[in-house]
Amino acid sequence: MNDPLPPVRSAAGTAWLTVLLLMPVAMLNYLDRQMLASMATSVMADIPSLGNAENPQELWGFMLGQFKWVYAAFSLIGGYLADRFSRKLTICASLFVWSGVTAWTGQVTTYNELLWARSLMGFSEAFYIPAALALIADHHSDATRSRAVGLHQLGISLGVIAGGFGGYAADAPGIGWRNAFGFCGLAGMLYALPLLLLLRGGPSVAQSAAPKLRQSPGRSLLELLRNGSFLLLVLYFTLPAMAGWVVRDWMPKIFKDRYQLGQGFAGVTATLYWQIAAIIGVIVGGYLADRAMQRNIRGRIWISAIGMAMIVPAIFGVGFAPTVLVAVLFLVLFGLGWGFFDCNNMPILSQIVRPELRATGYGVMNFVSISCGGLADWMFGKLQQQGVPLSVSFGGFAALAVVSIVLVLLIRPRAELASSPRSES
Repeated sequence: MNDPLPPVRSAAGTAWLTVLLLMPVAMLNYLDRQMLASMATSVMADIPSLGNAENPQELWGFMLGQFKWVYAAFSLIGGYLADRFSRKLTICASLFVWSGVTAWTGQVTTYNELLWARSLMGFSEAFYIPAALALIADHHSDATRSRAVGLHQLGISLGVIAGGFGGYAADAPGIGWRNAFGFCGLAGMLYALPLLLLLRGGPSVAQSAAPKLRQSPGRSLLELLRNGSFLLLVLYFTLPAMAGWVVRDWMPKIFKDRYQLGQGFAGVTATLYWQIAAIIGVIVGGYLADRAMQRNIRGRIWISAIGMAMIVPAIFGVGFAPTVLVAVLFLVLFGLGWGFFDCNNMPILSQIVRPELRATGYGVMNFVSISCGGLADWMFGKLQQQGVPLSVSFGGFAALAVVSIVLVLLIRPRAELASSPRSES
């Protein structure tokens, strides 16, 4: 067996600049998704074929699910392309295209057009996350990887928070939901060019020391599927994410309907507090995970499991919350746990697969997780249409989170992969 490669690191400035450049992209990646959830009432009212339908909640849930199914399918392709070619070009092209689709979303007039817009959004956004997290992992060693990924995920939380104010923008006479989508799309397209000029690929090493293994998609997938720890991570990544998507996509509408709040206030209340908690979670969880790794190779697995232990009672409590204050408190606990969980998934992946398969592996994780998230959105809409209590639905999600704790503790990291580089020209 070949000796493991010595760690090759970027200069600290380049490594952290990479994260800072990608944070606005992460924010835009989630802003349009959360805006749609916060503007649901306005969008339904403005699209007659949706608002006047006999089953508008089921149709809305199917639309949310279709976005995720398309996103999931193309995550496989996006991850493989980012491993085989250039992470930087994958990121910049994805940003430019999805921003154009975001602008077009503000022009749709029928439910079918909205489905097409969200499908194209799913296609274009699918290439970003696997490439971005893999690029961050390339630049950062085990000593800083969880904090770096956590800082990037902070951008996602800021996007969800900003999107939570979408209800106010939709209700504002001078803005409206259509102009909001147009502005966000334009901002993303304008940012793509300076990003292309400033972003750098991963640290390079001599080709003789670290050859790029350009194996076929089939062989790459087979290698991942033969890795038992990777399969455990896929399941761990998927089960709690089903609840996460429902919280993001449905909580503004749940707060509006259940607690009789206005659209704007419901959107902010359902997103702001738990996302602030998630920001605290990724900062604290990332710091603790990197520190724990200095003592034990399973350190970040333990920190992630602690986060999942917070998520279990939080999901259960949201389903039973009698008042909006109680629901917000449980969402805050959910956010803290989610931060611990979210900042450690790519770092754990980096401990169990080769650097050349990081983006591909994350693409597979996205494929499974978001496919199931789409089903969760759709089925949740059907259950709501049929009057099933929230306590039943969220109780089921809490049970899945309990299973997830067991799964992550079974993962076996490999010491030789901890700081291995992946070269990119």
